[in-house]
Amino acid sequence: MSNVKRKDSKNRNLRNGESQRKDGRYVYKYTDIYGKPQFIYSWKLVPTDKTPAGKRDDISLREKETQIKKDLNDGIDTVGGKMTVCQLYDKKNSQRKNIKRATEKGRQYLMNALKNDPLGMRAIDTVKQSDAKEWAIRMSEKGYAYKTIDNYKRSLKASFYMAIQDDCIRKNPFEFKLSDVLEDDTEQKVILTPEQEERLLAFMEKDKIYSKYYDEVVLLLETGLRISEFCGLTTHIDMQNRILNIDHQLLKDSEMGYYIETPKTKNGKRELPLTERAYQAIQRIL
Repeated sequence: MSNVKRKDSKNRNLRNGESQRKDGRYVYKYTDIYGKPQFIYSWKLVPTDKTPAGKRDDISLREKETQIKKDLNDGIDTVGGKMTVCQLYDKKNSQRKNIKRATEKGRQYLMNALKNDPLGMRAIDTVKQSDAKEWAIRMSEKGYAYKTIDNYKRSLKASFYMAIQDDCIRKNPFEFKLSDVLEDDTEQKVILTPEQEERLLAFMEKDKIYSKYYDEVVLLLETGLRISEFCGLTTHIDMQNRILNIDHQLLKDSEMGYYIETPKTKNGKRELPLTERAYQAIQRIL
């Protein structure tokens, strides 16, 4: 076997696995944790080299080699780290298929947002916390509400956590408080005082237009039902024991129209005792 070491165009010795292509670009060949050959490239062999004119600047091959060797020693999947953010989010979603339609729609909205943002096509091992924060700022500039961005951030944080568990990356770039980046401009919901409730009902009871909705509003105020739960009520109510069994709701979708859906969580299924006022309102409605 020849002991002659390979050299680059600058007459520098190349290490095992290193080579230089005819166009001048350097290549490093290594074996990943699955035993498959992989290749990385750079226009620079060492950090002090200059990137050729017209070529994209990047870290040197030797720097990449150092990171790869560290990852391999730590059991990091260097190939898995190359999947895009969109691919990671899709992989996370594929692990839980039995979901509500509203949840599925929410996933679609986030996926579309990622596809329309530079972050979506980024390799997950290149995403830093500063990138995640810049993504949040862009989302806000596009008109997304603070709560929506926070929900999306929570989903992406869970996706990147999965990547950490799979040894694809080391850190979670979404491990930060959104309030440190964006101002929470969400308007707080104001609860009616007992006096305001009475004034509202007194007005509705006498008004020619709104009086027909009086009993429905009484029931909503007395029980705290969501409007979708109220609209999903049927005549199958336990009037004898004065109990409302909440186990479904009426929702509307732009594609399906109206449809019946069970509550999203177990806590959504509940039994509500009827006050005397609510009981009388239901009797009048029925």
